[in-house]
Amino acid sequence: MAKIENKDIIEAIKEKTILEVKELVDMMKEEFGVDPSAVAVAAAPVAAGASDEGDSTKTVVLKDAGSGKLQVIKIVREITGLGLKEAKDLADNGGNVKENVSADEANEIKAKLEEAGATVELK
Repeated sequence: MAKIENKDIIEAIKEKTILEVKELVDMMKEEFGVDPSAVAVAAAPVAAGASDEGDSTKTVVLKDAGSGKLQVIKIVREITGLGLKEAKDLADNGGNVKENVSADEANEIKAKLEEAGATVELK
């Protein structure tokens, strides 16, 4: 079997949607018993061509919890450490989930929330 170069893997990841990348990460977790999320999330901005060298920190803003509100509340609690009432209020009314985080962490949080059905914006 021919060896696949890392640059070829990155090129293939660039063509995937966030959901497809998430499925790939899940498969890697299962196959190798490790969590490659940091690598996959770091590749996502490169894949999207969204290298934002001027902004080193981002704010993750929840616009709408969508149909998976319960799952969004669970994720918000996990990320922020908020209590149930506070996380529910954030899911109901929207607002800043996490402020002044690295672009990589912001993209990871955004992917988790969008997977649960939320509408998220990075500022």
